[in-house]
Amino acid sequence: MSTQFEPPREPPVAPRRDPAQASVGELFGEVSKDLSTLIRQEIALAKAETTQSAKEAGKGAGMLGGAAWATHFVLLFLSVALWWGLGAAIGSGNTWPALGWSAIIVAVIWAIIAAVLAAMGRQRLRRTEGLPQTAETVKKIPDALKGQERS
Repeated sequence: MSTQFEPPREPPVAPRRDPAQASVGELFGEVSKDLSTLIRQEIALAKAETTQSAKEAGKGAGMLGGAAWATHFVLLFLSVALWWGLGAAIGSGNTWPALGWSAIIVAVIWAIIAAVLAAMGRQRLRRTEGLPQTAETVKKIPDALKGQERS
């Protein structure tokens, strides 16, 4: 689920003069303004991508938290089943009571839920991309400063 981010658009600027007719101060001012605009756009892009990545990571972490919670119930119900089973074995020697079997069934249900949540959480965390567009556009800055920007 990759979303394309567009940096904020700058307001239109007056047409530039021919560089051959511009003074060094004017050229330096234009370069400074362009560099400042580029940096602001990169920061805006990084913020947008960071927000998107954090949301995906948060969803995955929430699912892993749910898996941990469900695992707690697995241990709880397995403990109850063992408790009932040992009580039946030590006591009268009869087979496990119905409550012991029902505790095992509930524990198996919680184990399935925990496994599904853990798998979904891991998958969601693996899909988290980081800042791919920001990394790509930052690599172009040195070439752009040299006047060799690639499209």
